[in-house]
Amino acid sequence: MTGKHNKLHPVLQSLRDTPVAQALRSTPVFQSVRTTSALVAGAALVGTIAATTAHASVVPDGHSQAAAARLAGYATAESTLPQLKKDAPQHAPQQAPQAAAAQPRAAKAPARPAPTKPTAQQAIKIATSQAGISEDGAGKTKFQRWYMGTERAKQTVARDGGSLGLYANAEWCDMFVSWVGHQAGAAGSVGSDAWTVAHAKWFQQHKRWGTAAKPGSVVFFAWNGSKSLDAIQHVGMVIKDNGDGTVKTVEGNTDGNSVAVKTRPDSTIVGYGYPDYAR
Repeated sequence: MTGKHNKLHPVLQSLRDTPVAQALRSTPVFQSVRTTSALVAGAALVGTIAATTAHASVVPDGHSQAAAARLAGYATAESTLPQLKKDAPQHAPQQAPQAAAAQPRAAKAPARPAPTKPTAQQAIKIATSQAGISEDGAGKTKFQRWYMGTERAKQTVARDGGSLGLYANAEWCDMFVSWVGHQAGAAGSVGSDAWTVAHAKWFQQHKRWGTAAKPGSVVFFAWNGSKSLDAIQHVGMVIKDNGDGTVKTVEGNTDGNSVAVKTRPDSTIVGYGYPDYAR
């Protein structure tokens, strides 16, 4: 051996010149150990030598005996270390922490379905179902009472002046049409008013005004034949265009202050407002 490996452990050095070591130095096993470069293997062999010596009852002097015992312990520890390492529990390499499980998303509130638009025929059915209803003994109807309880009535009073109580005795043809729109679920496109002129202009402002009679459209009349919106005096709902210059309608506050189905000539019609019905 060369370099730093040429230096023996002090215990080995002390045993080197013992009678037992001298006797074994010439053995083939010892010679083979000399040719290795593993100090641990040499220590293990010396431990074997010490054990063999003790077994053979070859007792060296006190110093050598103690040294041999220490050397045997070193050799045993050296030879045991690889096995201990092998038997030690193997810890799996630490895994990278996994991402925290995604938190369950808060359940979304179910989207509200879009309001279903009524068809023109549904609105007409509601309107014609009221045919025959007339004012009571005090000259009042459910249509007036309904309108007076709406937020829209407060708005029209603020616009036109007066008080809510005045609607109880007012002409109610437009309140009837407004009631039909509300009952059909189409108040937003039928409109709601008590003044026919303002109602017609509301349709015009929303670009839903025209001169063609369509089922369910709101029809505005001027008895003098004027085509001016400011001349409007009455209102109803179209049932159908008869195709002969007349229009079949359902109206409130007509024929003895009741709801009635009527046939009107085109000459009395100013125009039509078109609600947004389902196709």
